[in-house]
Amino acid sequence: MSLIQQEEATGAAAARRGPVRRALYEILLVAVLFLAYKIGRLAADGHVGEALANAQDVWRFERLLRLPSEYGLQHLAIGHGWLIKAANCYYAYVHFPATAAALVWLYLRRPQLYVPTRRLLAWLTAASLVVHLLFPLAPPRMLTAVGMVDTGHVFGPAVYGSPTTDTLTNQYAAMPSLHVGWALAVAIALIGATTSRWRWLWLAHPTITLLVVVVTGNHYWLDAIVATVLLGLVAVLLPSRVPAAPAIPQPRMGRA
Repeated sequence: MSLIQQEEATGAAAARRGPVRRALYEILLVAVLFLAYKIGRLAADGHVGEALANAQDVWRFERLLRLPSEYGLQHLAIGHGWLIKAANCYYAYVHFPATAAALVWLYLRRPQLYVPTRRLLAWLTAASLVVHLLFPLAPPRMLTAVGMVDTGHVFGPAVYGSPTTDTLTNQYAAMPSLHVGWALAVAIALIGATTSRWRWLWLAHPTITLLVVVVTGNHYWLDAIVATVLLGLVAVLLPSRVPAAPAIPQPRMGRA
């Protein structure tokens, strides 16, 4: 094999390895993002009394704002067994897979939008964890005195165990709702990544997610509002331009 052929073979191998390495790197980053989401919520655990007191305050504040009652919406859905079970399934099985699927699609089809979206999700998660630490909040399903129901335990499927024995999740980190924040971020990214006149239907995902988290008693309306505000702040503060990936050196074509 001549020197030129060796250089060409080496360059071709490097070109093949480059995308694979970048893909593995991105998979690792996204895995770290999901892990940080879980660990950060656990770090905010241990303030049960404060979280329950804050829940009462949020409930009263929402009534002062004339926001719709989570109780009224939940019991409207409970009247239709199939609907409440569908909401429980959406809450349990759509959040993480939908986010991961969107990131994979962006990475493969719209790489110029992938990194900004991944950064947006990462910084939104970090900002949300700060709020979890500063303002522990019990979800409305724990407000049994006002008639709220834990639909996961009553109708299934249940995502969380008993708050007294569940050591894998922090159930007192309701605000902000990362279900809503991530769903909205993904929808905005997909709207920007597509050109069809139907692209605005991506907003159905955060809309359904909002209704689901409220109906299942996992979040208040204010949790979604705070998540939306945080998302907007993070989007404004993050740099709009992403440095281009370094080019893979090409073999020099010379005479042997």
